[in-house]
Amino acid sequence: MYNQQLMKLIDRKFLDCPFYGVERMVAYLKYDLGHWVGEKRIRRLYYVMNLRSICPKKNLSKANKANYKYPYLLKGMKIERPNQVWQANITYIPMFRGFMYLFAIIDVYSRKIVGWSVGNTMNVEWCRDVLLEAMEGYGVPEIFNTDQGSQFTYPVFTKVLRDNNVQISMEGKGWALDNIFIERFWGSIKREKIYLNPPSGGVDLYRQVRDYIFFYNSERRHKSIGRVTPDEKNGEKVKNVS
Repeated sequence: MYNQQLMKLIDRKFLDCPFYGVERMVAYLKYDLGHWVGEKRIRRLYYVMNLRSICPKKNLSKANKANYKYPYLLKGMKIERPNQVWQANITYIPMFRGFMYLFAIIDVYSRKIVGWSVGNTMNVEWCRDVLLEAMEGYGVPEIFNTDQGSQFTYPVFTKVLRDNNVQISMEGKGWALDNIFIERFWGSIKREKIYLNPPSGGVDLYRQVRDYIFFYNSERRHKSIGRVTPDEKNGEKVKNVS
């Protein structure tokens, strides 16, 4: 389908230019790639893909106005231990045919992915269940940071955090750099895995994500944390992937 072709092109460009809003992306598609598309179509695809540029924008992926917006708590904070801050988000994943979504949670101190799942919708219950599983496996974070997407402002999700005395932090509207560590992970998994071998379907996607996250956590040395792996930074022994 033409929309899926456009979504793949948008996704690749957005990784390099996360400040591209709808108008800039339309110009890129038209004048650089020769796709004469309108803003209305690209705005709709941005919504479907859950894209949020790092500059203020108009009416894109708005949170539910009835839900409370939480302040951003990480400005100037020194992060010095595991489970001090977790970040989470959802990204679009292109496949050979069609697409799915990936939700992941990262521990900011160690860069370890502590929870993840792939799905064909972005519903709040899906995100809540991944959060619960991550807390069961790794403990309860002190602060949980996300963007202002509706999945993260619904009481179904925030109740889990409040019931566990987790401080809720949300990035400023339109500024993805507030959630930069999970955004960097999206770039890594897409460039180093997904784009090199587009998944043939949901099962293949699950296996690719599982294998990459094992590699990312236990084998990939990260310059930003002293050339060690997230597992080493987190003080864990490596476990073989099943």
